[in-house]
Amino acid sequence: MGHLVRCISDDGSVVSIALDSTDIVETARQFQHSTKVCTAALGRLLTGTSIMGYMLKNKTDSITVRVNGEGPAGSVIAAADADGNVRGYIMDPHVELPLNEKGKLDVGGAVGKNGLLSVVKDLGGREPTVGQVPLVSGEIAEDLTSYFAVSEQIPTVCALGVLVNPDLTVACAGGFLVQLLPTADDEIIDRVEQGLRGLPTVTKMLADGKTPLQICKDVLPDFQMDVLDEADPVYRCTCSRAGVERALISTGKEALEEMAADPVTEVKCHFCPAVYHFTPHEIKNLIKKTN
Repeated sequence: MGHLVRCISDDGSVVSIALDSTDIVETARQFQHSTKVCTAALGRLLTGTSIMGYMLKNKTDSITVRVNGEGPAGSVIAAADADGNVRGYIMDPHVELPLNEKGKLDVGGAVGKNGLLSVVKDLGGREPTVGQVPLVSGEIAEDLTSYFAVSEQIPTVCALGVLVNPDLTVACAGGFLVQLLPTADDEIIDRVEQGLRGLPTVTKMLADGKTPLQICKDVLPDFQMDVLDEADPVYRCTCSRAGVERALISTGKEALEEMAADPVTEVKCHFCPAVYHFTPHEIKNLIKKTN
């Protein structure tokens, strides 16, 4: 499981959230059988979406974040609940690219930069809210920072990282998010910016043994940070046979009749290894529910 900590400064001007998502990202890698760069892309989005899910107000709320930059890896999607539990997938997890000019995994090259980051919030029965922003870099963290600034108009700093071992397993993964609250003035902004200058990467901090609480404090060294709450989010797929049946019914009578002609209909979950099989008889029973 992951570990997440949310802190607030003693003057109530700034909030920081940090997450160690190593186990979450490794689970996703195992499910997706992804290359290094695709693990990094998906892992960053899983981490950011988990943090954003934890920021939701009600336990029944959920959030889905999609990045579509027209890159070779295709769309990257992650969805989280209000406890930060998250699931996700990347359309083509087998894309391999050379390192970028900085010698880093080329997440922007895999994801692409010519597209949108979309955020859909399901807020418990009301119409979902949708926000979209053009991609800044396809590197995920910068794109989420842009989303908060443009769509939610909240000054935000987001940093995400995934370090992949030579054997493709995840060495460490995590991220942090810093947001200014309405009480923040220019002096507070200067202090936040000063603290962020020269900060090591998220993966460097995690590799050095830093905990999410220590990261929350390290990113804002000029503030007294008090813990608001903590959580242990996990990679959690919410698929079920009943959910698959509803999805099949939604395809309509004509599509189901075509499926009923096959010896077996197989449906694979995008988010986990689950596979659901339906006999012609079961499909015919679903047809009755379309009337």
